[in-house]
Amino acid sequence: MPKNLKHETRILLLTLLSGTPAVALSLWLLWRADFSNSSRGMLTAAVLAIWWGLAQVVRERVVRPLQTASNLLSALREEDFSVRARSPRRDDVLGELMGEINTLSQTLRDQRLGALEASALVRTVMTEIEVAVFTFDEAQRLQFVNRAGERLLTRPLEQLLGRTAQELGLGELLNGEPAQTVQVNFSGGTGRWGIRRNSFRREGRPHQLLVLSDLSRALRDEERLAWQRIVRVIGHELNNSLAPIKSIAGTMGTMLSKTPRPGDWESDLQNGLTIIASRADSLSRFMDAYSRLARLPSPRLQPLKVGDWVQRAARLETRVKVELKPGPDITIHADGDQLEQLLINLIRNAVEATLEISPQGRVTVTWTKSGESLEVLVDDEGPGLSNSTNLFVPFFTTKPSGSGIGLVLCRQIAEAHGGSLTLENRRSAAGSGCVARLRLPP
Repeated sequence: MPKNLKHETRILLLTLLSGTPAVALSLWLLWRADFSNSSRGMLTAAVLAIWWGLAQVVRERVVRPLQTASNLLSALREEDFSVRARSPRRDDVLGELMGEINTLSQTLRDQRLGALEASALVRTVMTEIEVAVFTFDEAQRLQFVNRAGERLLTRPLEQLLGRTAQELGLGELLNGEPAQTVQVNFSGGTGRWGIRRNSFRREGRPHQLLVLSDLSRALRDEERLAWQRIVRVIGHELNNSLAPIKSIAGTMGTMLSKTPRPGDWESDLQNGLTIIASRADSLSRFMDAYSRLARLPSPRLQPLKVGDWVQRAARLETRVKVELKPGPDITIHADGDQLEQLLINLIRNAVEATLEISPQGRVTVTWTKSGESLEVLVDDEGPGLSNSTNLFVPFFTTKPSGSGIGLVLCRQIAEAHGGSLTLENRRSAAGSGCVARLRLPP
């Protein structure tokens, strides 16, 4: 059978071929029977008509369901999910086919509805947020901008879509680091902006997403809070020193104005001056400590062997036993002087906490590799942390002779190296104590 025939023609020919033996036999018997020629002609025509009619019926019964399935699939391709096969039977193969197409149509309809709702939600959120959002195609032509972007560029949507990033003054922001903070002046706002850029594909074509968030207000709020904290701390310390100085100075003035003066006035005067000098020295030490916090230099990164660094810091403490548990052989890039001062402070705090419980206590120092980071642990046998809220508050201390800047400096050094410092109570049955956990990048 030729391969270029249509499917329905093949079905018709196969049906005719399947009936050919029976028709040929019928016609052979008919023409051998004792009938007139006219009767033979009429019967022959009837047999051929029935043969042809049955073949057409078979063709229709095969082709029509396929046409129906094709129409249903075409409707699905056109995203018309309202078309259904009529009452498909589940007890035969054709009914199963139509039922599966109906199920597929319902599934695609639900997914399409969910996608539309999600897309509408995303578009609504992108439109209403206060962050300026732009999307550009591969030719850097603007394809989408939200209301915050319109306000930033002070132009309506119709005047923005289709324009290039250079025409909109955003060309430089599509180059360089994908995440950066820059000082940019726009017609709708000036200040420092947080820039986030990413790539995505739409309809198979590359696009760029550009997000601009105004950092000026947040920076101003943080600056205001920082100044409030500084003023509060400095004011508290100044009051602690100036109040007794004022009181003693007033007492001394009153004493000197009396006539005659008391017999021990020189001794009282000397005591008052001593107290004033002591408070002045305390105030001077406070200001010096505050300047140390403000003048912490940037770390000078050099190769540093962790084992040598930890051993040097641990050997300086002799008041209690400092047990060193060696970790892996690791070399990091860091400022050795700053990290040594950091670890000395942590070990000193651990020793002082241990001495509060027992002079026979010990401090354990070890290091390990956690993922790609270095983790240094300083474990003490002290009373633990009763309240960790003010650990890193400048000049807050529970020690009678403490300055309140040790842990603050330690955390500043750790963060300057891209790491972190945390203190937490020991989570074991070995007793009370605290664990200082220093994490540093490689």
